[in-house]
Amino acid sequence: MLDEISAQLTLDDALRYLQRRGMRWNLLEHWQQGEFHHDLLLHLTPDPAAPPAPYLIIATNCNGGVKEVLAFDDPPDRWALWRWRCPDNPEFDGDLPPLRGRATTLHWFDPCALLTDDARSELRPEARQRMRGGGWCLKK
Repeated sequence: MLDEISAQLTLDDALRYLQRRGMRWNLLEHWQQGEFHHDLLLHLTPDPAAPPAPYLIIATNCNGGVKEVLAFDDPPDRWALWRWRCPDNPEFDGDLPPLRGRATTLHWFDPCALLTDDARSELRPEARQRMRGGGWCLKK
């Protein structure tokens, strides 16, 4: 089922797909890392037809294109998720609950590339600040 969710290719279509399958979901978290990566943590209402686990991370690009769908029995921590993705980055820590399933799409690429000091940005240097672990956001 994760392949079917990710095959929708946009966040809107993925959420509509879940609805059409009779699944209810609650958005628990929205984490942005840099300008071009978003993680949405969803909790699915228990359903025998649900994906392999009740918690999904749907990772998207800045345009809402689905890059990755991950399934867990327990909600993952943001920084543990990034530690799993970029284990060599010392700014991320924590341990993920067991990963129950994963699907990627044509939008996927190594997310660690978004976190380097020379990562592309649409923000002018004077208007941005580095985030924990890397990536850019507007200065506060």
